[in-house]
Amino acid sequence: MFQKFLGGKTAIVTGSNSGIGLGVATELAKAGADLVLNSFTDSPDDHALAEKLASEHGVHVRYIQADMSKAEDCRALIEMAGACDILVNNAGIQHVAPIPEFPVEKWDAIIAINLSSAFHTTAVALPIMRKAGWGRVINIASAHGLTASPFKAAYVAAKHGIVGLTKVTALETAHEAITANAICPGYVLTPIVEKQIPDQMKANNMSREDVIAKVMLQRQPSGQFATVEQVGGTAVFLCSQAADQITGTTISVDGGWTAL
Repeated sequence: MFQKFLGGKTAIVTGSNSGIGLGVATELAKAGADLVLNSFTDSPDDHALAEKLASEHGVHVRYIQADMSKAEDCRALIEMAGACDILVNNAGIQHVAPIPEFPVEKWDAIIAINLSSAFHTTAVALPIMRKAGWGRVINIASAHGLTASPFKAAYVAAKHGIVGLTKVTALETAHEAITANAICPGYVLTPIVEKQIPDQMKANNMSREDVIAKVMLQRQPSGQFATVEQVGGTAVFLCSQAADQITGTTISVDGGWTAL
């Protein structure tokens, strides 16, 4: 769709050895960007994944381990990459519980990984982008960055915070060739979501089709999952010249969820 217009650019995607992060990284590679993949693990499979993407798309790909719950790791990731034209803050975790029963350690971890990590990576990436004279900050928020659900206090708070951070980043770079935007996916069919379906079938005594339609996609009017390729394609668009004046906003990929 966009050909290889990102040749010569380096994209760092946090939390990118699976799911949405990997989908975004793959679409950026298709558009010609060199990649830095990341997660908190450091296994042969992680490095093999980098080699596979490099071979398939003819770009340079590295894997750098960094724990996004730690400020120093977040900042070191950008420094170790050496270049950062495109920063995709995607790393995230989830926990579900009522507020009075929400474990403090889970709250702290979700805020650190889903929100604070984006602050730390952006803080180091912006001077690099300014020196290069061009940059894109793309924060993977959520439909829960614009609305809420019960029992997801930390996740909703973090994703609302990401939207706010995106706006501040955009205002601080408004007179430069740097943009900052947030993509807000609804339910995306990732391996993690796929693994939840059998448990939901058992818990609700429903068929796979009913679990998807009546439980998982109840708030997604399209009745369809978004795909990692669609989220990745949106990120690629935000890196294009067509998006030069799109900054400080949210783009929903949620099948109409936030239109309700």
